[in-house]
Amino acid sequence: MNGLLHAYRQLWTNRELPVENNENETLMNAITKELLDEMTHPRLRKNIHFKFHLSVKRILSSSLNQDQKLGLIEIHLKVMENLTKNPT
Repeated sequence: MNGLLHAYRQLWTNRELPVENNENETLMNAITKELLDEMTHPRLRKNIHFKFHLSVKRILSSSLNQDQKLGLIEIHLKVMENLTKNPT
C-alpha cells in the first residue's frame, strides 16, 4: 500500500488528507467516506454502488500508473465489501 495515499490524493486535488494514525488507516477512512458519499449533503447522497462505479471510473481515467490504479481499485473493492457486509 506504499504510495497509494499519495496516488489517491492526486485524484482529489482540493481535498486535504492529513495522515491520522498511519497512511493505510487514512486511505481506508478516506475511501469509506467517499463511498458513503459523506462529503455531500444527506438529501443529495448517491447510493454506495453508484459511488463505487464513479470511483472506479475516476481511477481508470486518471493519469496514475497501472500499478497505482490497480492498487486503488483493490482497496476500493475491500472497503466496498466491508461496507456491504456491515452497513452503517
